[in-house]
Amino acid sequence: MGSDPYPVSVSSLHFPSRELQSVSQTLSSLRRSALSLTNRLRSIESDATFAQEVSDHYDLPLVANERCGSWYIPPEAKCGSAYFKSTDGHTGQWDFSFRRLNLQILPIAQKFGGCIIVDSTRRGKLMPDALSKTVPIWSAVINRALFPSDTAYHPVQFPPNFLGESEESQIEKRIDGFIKSLKDLKLDLDHLRQQLGKPIRIAWANRSYFHPTDLYKGDEYNLLVLCSASKRVHGAEISEGGYIQGAGDDSESWAYGLTPPVFWANKSTIFQTAEEDLPQLFEELAKEQSQQESVHQATLVTPTQNLYIGPSDGRTNESGLYDLVIDCNAPADASEDKVQAFISSQLTPDPSRSLLVTCESGKDLSAGVLLTILCSFYDDTGAFASSGQPRISKQFIRQRLAWIVSSKHDVNPSRTTLQSVNAFLMQRPDY
Repeated sequence: MGSDPYPVSVSSLHFPSRELQSVSQTLSSLRRSALSLTNRLRSIESDATFAQEVSDHYDLPLVANERCGSWYIPPEAKCGSAYFKSTDGHTGQWDFSFRRLNLQILPIAQKFGGCIIVDSTRRGKLMPDALSKTVPIWSAVINRALFPSDTAYHPVQFPPNFLGESEESQIEKRIDGFIKSLKDLKLDLDHLRQQLGKPIRIAWANRSYFHPTDLYKGDEYNLLVLCSASKRVHGAEISEGGYIQGAGDDSESWAYGLTPPVFWANKSTIFQTAEEDLPQLFEELAKEQSQQESVHQATLVTPTQNLYIGPSDGRTNESGLYDLVIDCNAPADASEDKVQAFISSQLTPDPSRSLLVTCESGKDLSAGVLLTILCSFYDDTGAFASSGQPRISKQFIRQRLAWIVSSKHDVNPSRTTLQSVNAFLMQRPDY
């Protein structure tokens, strides 16, 4: 018989590598096109429209869950920011963050009867863990700590038919421990209760459904509506005509310095610009915004009357508002020992002198230095104590950190910074 014209084994099959490469390159090109900057920003615009619809439906203001939430809210419609981390809702890692207390939500909720917290999530998920678990955990802790007699609001309020019973039960078991840790911070709970006014009730809103419409602002509670702004996408972006779920996520990797306020202020220009010219435009707009930013403003850390924290912007003390400045990004050696010697020499003669501590972000190194100063020199009332503290423990450090976080809500010292502070304060022989 003649040779068989058809292959009879895998080794007989021949795939032209050039054709395979061509298919792969085509698919990659299509995916890059679907994830274009224009598609991202059009998707953000669409999601922002939905967030505004939720706001109108409930007659409540919009609060961005940073970092990505601000993309979905035009600046003029943004009432505030929250910092609920999805990682605090990850399975087995459920937590109440003491670096992200989010107490700034309380007066907003009291003033308006609640608010809409806006976030988004990646492709395939209905809502981020921050909205399905982190905020419910936070709300349960706040309700139990501030309103112990309002037991109807004590259980964790989970999204309906979303989590398994086992996970819900495990989360519930951790709440009492979180409450104890919150109380150990020795914050003024009576003041916080007055700021909030009423317990928190939660509802959810996403593209699939709004929570039952009988849940509106009420006399008995403040309503937090947790809004997942993006439409759920099950397949690839190509199948959605260019719509990108969670388009505002991870903006550092795609935005070329563009920020939400700059996007919303220049939206028309951006959408009239060719795709290939957008990176350069974004960089130019970001640079212009940086040059136009207002004079540096710092935040007073209460209950002290003279300690401030903020970002370093090259104009830190041009106005002479502060008597003393510590710039953590300055080239000079600013070790903990030298900082303590500086504070002792400058504030002991006159404790009323104002002190500003800055770093590049105003959120990390400056918070660590300020935490060292608070632990070393300030008593429980926020007054300067030149004789220092008699005893410093991890719990004491956490209490002082709560002062900083409660005063400047976007402060987020890294684990490395906090470990350095702990190691320095707790190894000193006089403590």
